[in-house]
Amino acid sequence: GLSTQPVWRKLWDDVMKTRPPNSENITCWRKKFLETFFSNVLHGVLDVSSDWRLNDHHFSPLLHSSPHVSQLTLCNMLQGAVELTAEHNQKVLENLAGSLRILKFQHLLSSDQSIRRSLVLLLHRLIHHGSVSQVSMCSWPVPDTVLLILILSMSAGFWRSGNALAYHSRPCGLCREQDKAQSQESAQERAERERSDGENQNGSPSVLEEATVEVTGHGADAHLNSVLSGPRSPLRNQACEEASSRVPCDHTSIQGGPSHSVSHQLSCHPVLRKTRQPLKCALGKKRRCLRRSRGPYADPEDLYDFVFTVGREDNSGLLDNKNSTTEGESTEIWTSSSSGSPCSGHTGCKKRGGSAGIFSLKAAHRFRSVSTLELFSIPLTGATCRTLSNLLSSWVSLESLVLSYNGLGTNIFCILSGLRALSRHSDCHLRVVRLSDVFSHVPCMELVCCVLSAFPQLHTLSVSFDLKNQLEGNRPEGNPRCSEVEIPESCLEQLEIRFPREPLHTTFLLPVLKASKSLQQLSLDSATLPCSQELGLLLEALKECNPNLKKLSFHDVNLAEHQKEVLLLLQDPVLQEITFSFCRLFESSTSEFLSEIINTVKRNSSLKSLKLPGNRLGNHRLVALADIFSEDSSSCLCQLDVSSNCIKPDGLLEFTKKLEGHIQQRGGQIQFTHLRLFQNWLDQDAETAQEALRRLKAVCSVVNDSWDSSQAFADYISVM
Repeated sequence: GLSTQPVWRKLWDDVMKTRPPNSENITCWRKKFLETFFSNVLHGVLDVSSDWRLNDHHFSPLLHSSPHVSQLTLCNMLQGAVELTAEHNQKVLENLAGSLRILKFQHLLSSDQSIRRSLVLLLHRLIHHGSVSQVSMCSWPVPDTVLLILILSMSAGFWRSGNALAYHSRPCGLCREQDKAQSQESAQERAERERSDGENQNGSPSVLEEATVEVTGHGADAHLNSVLSGPRSPLRNQACEEASSRVPCDHTSIQGGPSHSVSHQLSCHPVLRKTRQPLKCALGKKRRCLRRSRGPYADPEDLYDFVFTVGREDNSGLLDNKNSTTEGESTEIWTSSSSGSPCSGHTGCKKRGGSAGIFSLKAAHRFRSVSTLELFSIPLTGATCRTLSNLLSSWVSLESLVLSYNGLGTNIFCILSGLRALSRHSDCHLRVVRLSDVFSHVPCMELVCCVLSAFPQLHTLSVSFDLKNQLEGNRPEGNPRCSEVEIPESCLEQLEIRFPREPLHTTFLLPVLKASKSLQQLSLDSATLPCSQELGLLLEALKECNPNLKKLSFHDVNLAEHQKEVLLLLQDPVLQEITFSFCRLFESSTSEFLSEIINTVKRNSSLKSLKLPGNRLGNHRLVALADIFSEDSSSCLCQLDVSSNCIKPDGLLEFTKKLEGHIQQRGGQIQFTHLRLFQNWLDQDAETAQEALRRLKAVCSVVNDSWDSSQAFADYISVM
């Protein structure tokens, strides 16, 4: 029954010899220590020989701590992946497969083939046969396209060992066990199907079987065995034909099967081969001979040459013949194509910036995929966006997608087409989408409408841009403006919009609000109000369309001239949390306005949280806010945020004394539990500040920081 937290905290000081970041938020020092210990040993940051307790050849630091690791970050040249896939760390990898939930990649660099092979084995074990549910990549200014697409594809559950896409000389043991069971089941199903076909067609082979024999030169049995010989991971899109007629990016379904592309197979046909260019035929024959001579597994050293060369050679042939495939047969896209891309319906997706292999595959087993994908500060080219779009189109397990500062530009519509195709899957789980970038290619409200029209099942949508693109009028053809997009009834519960200093027009927001009857949280950031009536129109729209709205937030929106609307919001009987962050509430107000705010909050029993950071409250307004908790108040306010409000230690102490007086008058009956004090001038009198904080912590939970107020004047001037 005794807590071991102090022991682990001391171990941290003894072994790590560093101050842990955000130590006040650490709830379990045992987990924090073991996770950090594992990471530091893996990356060579911690030398175990320097501590006598760890310098024991019978003790394996990685093996001992691996069962406690739920989050792991791989950096730079992926040395950690090489170490974890080494033969002597097999048990460590097995432990991670059961414990690891979050896998992060940070500051990656280009890597050689052996490192990529190790990464493939690691991802296959941790994602396809493990418990990793989230993959995050960040800070990759010049990404290696092959490496990026490899991580994305395997995160989506797509991997094929053997044949042209082999990464190692032997298939995975877990895959062999699964394939053995599947082979037995498939053999039984095939036998039953053959008996059924024999009865219905008097023993004649099906059209599909004839075509398979004629094109590949192998019998149906050999073809089926090749399908089942190694693990397959298709990317299915059952609504491919429907999507191709409705969305700009024509997504084809991705399923498992042999490694030859459709056009490659057709090039073997004595009749169809004549339509191909002589050079392409020669290249194709040469590669086919090489592949046959190597046996079932390709040499890993020429894998990527193969992938990209096949894309250049075969894409046009594939797309020319894709409409002739039989029902139930579809194409598999390993990466985006250099020409004739499935995502080529608009100018944003027509750039030929990349190439890759496209393979015709039949239905087979698909591996497990992650539920959360996050890409931070990684530039995505048109080719990479097409690949991601195709992966998204059938990524039914995906629950959360975060694309932040990826320089999408017009490629945003390619991503939307993938989401639109995904939304047609009945078993789709995607509920959270967050998009942020420096420049907005289209107005924020237009993008919000496009996203919701493409994916009405979303529960959370966040759209954020820093600056307005002066060339945003040059949008791709075929993508209608906001007023032309029809938004179906959505499941949206949380909407966050950061405008790049764009005017907030309620007219454009109204269709979104009407379609989102379940909306509970709305956040509007950095918007300008074009006229004095605009905020009033917004409040009327919210009251009419969103009766369940619980949280409303304004950040960096000038509300100095909208005192009436501010008071209306504070007396709303439904809202539970209101945020006015850096909204200049008291810039041109009188003392009567502050009194009206206090009296309004005192009468509102539904408001639980009031956040007023960055509104220049100062000492005297903070002291006045203590009256919210007076004896005659019916307020149930639990949280108050007064961060960045030029509060000094003497003002905080006076607020504390007044609050203590109100609590005493009410017999200690008060619901106030949290006070946030970040970035205030509490360092000007450390002794007074410590006394105020000590007395406050006896009343509520106080969250503050050690902030250097010498920068406050510069910050103040910058806001002015």
